[in-house]
Amino acid sequence: LENPKRGDIIKTLDELAKKVKATENLVIFYAGHGIWDSDFKKGYWLPADAQQGSRSNWFSNSDLRDYIGGIKSKHTLLIADACFSGGIFKTREAFTGASKAILETYKLPSRKAMTSGAMKTVPDKSVFLEFFVKRLVENTELYISSESLFASFKQAVINNSPNGQVPQFGEIHETGDEGGDFIFTKRKK
Repeated sequence: LENPKRGDIIKTLDELAKKVKATENLVIFYAGHGIWDSDFKKGYWLPADAQQGSRSNWFSNSDLRDYIGGIKSKHTLLIADACFSGGIFKTREAFTGASKAILETYKLPSRKAMTSGAMKTVPDKSVFLEFFVKRLVENTELYISSESLFASFKQAVINNSPNGQVPQFGEIHETGDEGGDFIFTKRKK
């Protein structure tokens, strides 16, 4: 979705909840603005129709968490490149020739997130996105877990961030994570 309004986000997540099967994997990527409301102690995405000072069109992390818990995918990975995105933290033989670690990690359902920062603003020019894409392009492994991918660029984001940005990775609590991980598969050329 490009510049979605709050209703567009909800409609798309509703469609995914109906369409995605328990044997499928899902990546949700959000790059945009976010805000932390200290009165409500809650983080929000700010869709295209959001207005400063009015939560009516903000999309809360708790609503996102509910959707992620309700979508019946095998693995869901949230990648969020937005200010205050760290607020989200408060089997089949699919991989021919994969290591035992990859196979075992894939067996268990997962609901993970990697975010561009913790509980602070992040720059508009995304160092997080730059190194995320760079590591995907440079990756030579046939299979790589989201946790291993994240570990490969976390330090680079910290070292190259103008404001001490520290990206985060972890389970999205109370959404059905059982300790597995999302596995990226390298495209064959």
